Amino acid sequence: MLQVQFIRENKEVVLAGLAKRNFADAEAIIEKVLNADENRRATQVALDDVLAESNTLSKEIGGLFKSGEVQKANILKEKTSQLKEQSKELSETLNGFADELQNLLYQIPNIPHASVKAGNSEEDNEEIFKEGIIPDLGENALPHWELAKKYDIIDFELGTKITGAGFPVYKGKGARLQRALINYFLDKNIEAGYKEYQVPHLVNAASATATGQLPDKDGQMYHSTVDDLYLIPTAEVPITNMFRGNLIQESDFPITATGYTPCFRREAGSYGAHVRGLNRLHQFDKVEIVRVEHPDKSYHALSDMVEHIKDILRELKLPYRILRLCGGDTGFTAALTFDFELFSTAQDRWLEISSASNFETFQANRLKLRFKNKEGKSELAHTLNGSSLALPRVLAGILENYQTKDGIKIPDVLVPYCGFEMIQ
Repeated sequence: MLQVQFIRENKEVVLAGLAKRNFADAEAIIEKVLNADENRRATQVALDDVLAESNTLSKEIGGLFKSGEVQKANILKEKTSQLKEQSKELSETLNGFADELQNLLYQIPNIPHASVKAGNSEEDNEEIFKEGIIPDLGENALPHWELAKKYDIIDFELGTKITGAGFPVYKGKGARLQRALINYFLDKNIEAGYKEYQVPHLVNAASATATGQLPDKDGQMYHSTVDDLYLIPTAEVPITNMFRGNLIQESDFPITATGYTPCFRREAGSYGAHVRGLNRLHQFDKVEIVRVEHPDKSYHALSDMVEHIKDILRELKLPYRILRLCGGDTGFTAALTFDFELFSTAQDRWLEISSASNFETFQANRLKLRFKNKEGKSELAHTLNGSSLALPRVLAGILENYQTKDGIKIPDVLVPYCGFEMIQ
């Protein structure tokens, strides 16, 4: 959430940033924010004046009673009663303006970093890096959903029977490969200095709001209405919320965390090959990395995250590229996002497998996550997160790019985790 003071002092910067995102009615909502803030501050001043006058009169009344001037004291008591009623009305008005302001601020996305270019959609994203050799699989290469059926390692129909579309069942070596990837990703993250956590898979509304899923993604999350809990769309939500409301010291930086969770997303996909198989699911596994950083060091930390993910993909020997997302494709809470995509040779297309993002103070403002700077003043921290990695499309890429006439070869780095070298 943007800070209202920043909006007030940098209105043109905010509008220019929102224009990069093609944010509709930016000027109108910013004007509403400024008006609500002006009304809130004016009401606060009026309330403070009434409370100050009431306190002054209370002291006078005490002195009058002590000196025996009861009649004068009772007259002032009547006035304090009126002031109490006035303060109650002002408090209600103030709460109304504060709620209005909060609701308006919840509707405004983060301001993109200066390096982010304007754009409408993924078509306008910038490719900034590419690495790896795309294998020549010949004309008989199969997409992963056909390989899954051929080797009986993922059953999409069985998942549909049990739950519905988008909930696959992993079987035999498919399940073992899935588990191997999770353990490998966690080990790599731990070696890089991330502390592992096991976190709840459901969160309350306060947690979903703090990291920006609510109200922006309301309707895209699975909601248990009886208990008012939400199934998590990513481990970012519970891990980041571990630090909600904290006041930390500069010496605590950097705070790094990693965790594996299943992820749940209601997003309805269109039909066709681009969403077949593992390409888009309602439940999938992901290993996440999260950082809480000093504002001066958060972009260096983002670069470190990007290099860390690159190292994993190099070890898996998968062809990949990195995109810097344009304003129109950058997520609601992010200031800068790098997407990683691997090339699926059998599908002849790029598949997104990771995002690494810096949210700057946007999440921290909602989280009330602050640190004490060297001057002893509290300041908002920066939060970052990245997928390291999302499993479905990594698994799809391995199945497709490592297929041979004899079966599917397991990447060398995963063999110790799997306990086998081929799926046949």
